[in-house]
Amino acid sequence: MTKADIVSRISGRGNIDLNKKDIASVVDGFLDEIREALYKNEHVEIRRFGTFKVVDRKKRIARNPHTGAAVEVPRRRVPVFKPSRLVKNKVAK
Repeated sequence: MTKADIVSRISGRGNIDLNKKDIASVVDGFLDEIREALYKNEHVEIRRFGTFKVVDRKKRIARNPHTGAAVEVPRRRVPVFKPSRLVKNKVAK
């Protein structure tokens, strides 16, 4: 699903008095705020949906799949999403 699909589905519900352009602006603003919070290492929790946060991955040794040679993967920070228990249960059914 793309952002345009999300905008179309929201506008198709009929219970929102906004046109697609306005809905797209709201969706863009929402995603921008999450992105900016992650850039600032802030924790974003959306009740009944999930949590976005940044975690530190330790330095480790990996293997090159073609040559089998050891490669050092440096320490890095990565964004992660943890779905809520409600979302996990709905997906599992």
